Amino acid sequence: MEDRIKTFSEFYDFYLSQHQKMWTRIFHFLGTLLVIAVLIYVVQSGKERFLWYVPIFGLGFSALSHYIFEKNKPTGFQYPFFTLMADFKIFFELITGKEKFKKAEEKEVEEPNSENIEKEV
Repeated sequence: MEDRIKTFSEFYDFYLSQHQKMWTRIFHFLGTLLVIAVLIYVVQSGKERFLWYVPIFGLGFSALSHYIFEKNKPTGFQYPFFTLMADFKIFFELITGKEKFKKAEEKEVEEPNSENIEKEV
């Protein structure tokens, strides 16, 4: 049996390793943003019937991004509470700029050097 992660600090390092691709981070950001928007709407309007959108947006966007872009299993199946905490943590880190949507390694691979392109032409 594999060792279980016991602290959130340990988990967050693992979480970040499972969320390397730009589109995975964008989908997680959008899902969390929509969850927050739904919660604000429900509190302001008193229409609790819209709460069923929360798991659809929260889980749907993240699971879809893992299967399509990241090609790994979402961490929420194994660590649901830590994953919920990490989703909000990365959301706010993306807003403040502590984390980036596009990692430096990914930029180097995807963006060719414009100087080299001009020399070839």
